[in-house]
Amino acid sequence: MARVEISDGFYFLRLTRWERFFALHGDLKVAKSALESRVKVENPWNRETLKGFRAPGAAIPFLVLLGTMRYRGGKDFTAIYKRKPVDVYTFTSGEFNRWIVSST
Repeated sequence: MARVEISDGFYFLRLTRWERFFALHGDLKVAKSALESRVKVENPWNRETLKGFRAPGAAIPFLVLLGTMRYRGGKDFTAIYKRKPVDVYTFTSGEFNRWIVSST
């Protein structure tokens, strides 16, 4: 399962081998100073949390969503499993506007 680590002034999103394969993306890294907010969301499968369309990545609705969500004005990276709560990391800079990752 994807996990967020903090080290040397950076946030790292570490993906397993299978997550990298299905998300079509490698591990992510963002400066710690770029974090705007971190919010826990109990139900990630709603319009307030998920924006846009998935491209590239893999999805089975309400079971798994891995990859990039693209929308007007930006893109998010998702690693969501089942109906578990997620942590939403919002950044002021970097490749992705948000990381949406299932909580452990």
